[in-house]
Amino acid sequence: MLDNPKEVEKTDQSNMRKLLLEFPSQCEKAIQLAEEFTIPEELFQKSDKIVVCGLGGSAIGGDILKILLKQSLEIPILVNRSYALPAAVNEKTLTFIISYSGNTEETLTTYEQVMKRRSRLISICSGGELKKLSEKDKVPCLLVPPGMPPRTTIGYLFIPLLKILEKLKWTNIHKQNYDELLEVLNDIRDRYRPEVPLSENPAKALSQKLAGKIPLIYGVEGKTDVVAHRLKTQFNENSKIIALWDAFPELSHNEIVAWGKEGKVDFQQFHPLFIRDVEEGERIKKRIEITQSIITERKVGWEEIWTEGKDHLTRIFSAIYKIDWLSFYLAILQGVDPTPVGMIDLLKRELSKL
Repeated sequence: MLDNPKEVEKTDQSNMRKLLLEFPSQCEKAIQLAEEFTIPEELFQKSDKIVVCGLGGSAIGGDILKILLKQSLEIPILVNRSYALPAAVNEKTLTFIISYSGNTEETLTTYEQVMKRRSRLISICSGGELKKLSEKDKVPCLLVPPGMPPRTTIGYLFIPLLKILEKLKWTNIHKQNYDELLEVLNDIRDRYRPEVPLSENPAKALSQKLAGKIPLIYGVEGKTDVVAHRLKTQFNENSKIIALWDAFPELSHNEIVAWGKEGKVDFQQFHPLFIRDVEEGERIKKRIEITQSIITERKVGWEEIWTEGKDHLTRIFSAIYKIDWLSFYLAILQGVDPTPVGMIDLLKRELSKL
């Protein structure tokens, strides 16, 4: 089925595959948009914290930013996924308000609070109410192309965050190797695209192993935990399945207990996926190997997904691109269109009645 173009086209009615194929190009365009973005002079004054406000695909950029700059940025980065703004936000805070549609109600609520607290503010959106508010309040707003599912726009919604901070020169982190990023993403596209047969396509092959299973996605704190979280949400939205995620070393202190024989657990319903990185460290590597041996004793299959590249940004995005293809093929295998998110639309309709 996965090697039959007509079957893929029949199931992928909204053409998610086209957006996946264009992801390297999206990242290239995002770099250009950020380079052309004008930052007001007053924002160059160093802030005491950074807050990224958003939900879903509009928030994960903040998580990536935290990982990349954890060891080089001397001020904290907070990611806010709620209606309420953290009390710490004040006039010395640089706040990013991110909503791809520009109409996310939680994000618009925080926008109002940010304005009242006179925080330094930059918005990122494709239009909607956030664009209107930004224009009215003279808030610098980086506009990205509209018309895509928010979860497919991570290049547009994240890369400008990093590029803006590079322009502000608040961090000692070396300038990212964007050439490497684009090179690796293009290479993955060529290996994972629908035309590559199952026998040579890692994402297609892994999707078959996951059919009918509940994925347990294990990342590494500060390295690949954001990828594990991303894969969980992509399985939810693209593949329409339940998935769970956790990260080392924390899961070694709790979830590993569930793999013992004491509880009444149907281990065969799960399929663990380990998101691996060359810089995860020897102690973490050993924890992973011990966990894998325990899972093997339960006669449960598991797989590894490795990052690629030298720069940490490239490694994170390489894994994200791989797992996006994986969630796409699992959707096709199950006969569901990856793009529609009916339950989210239902929720929004019900909330609009309040």
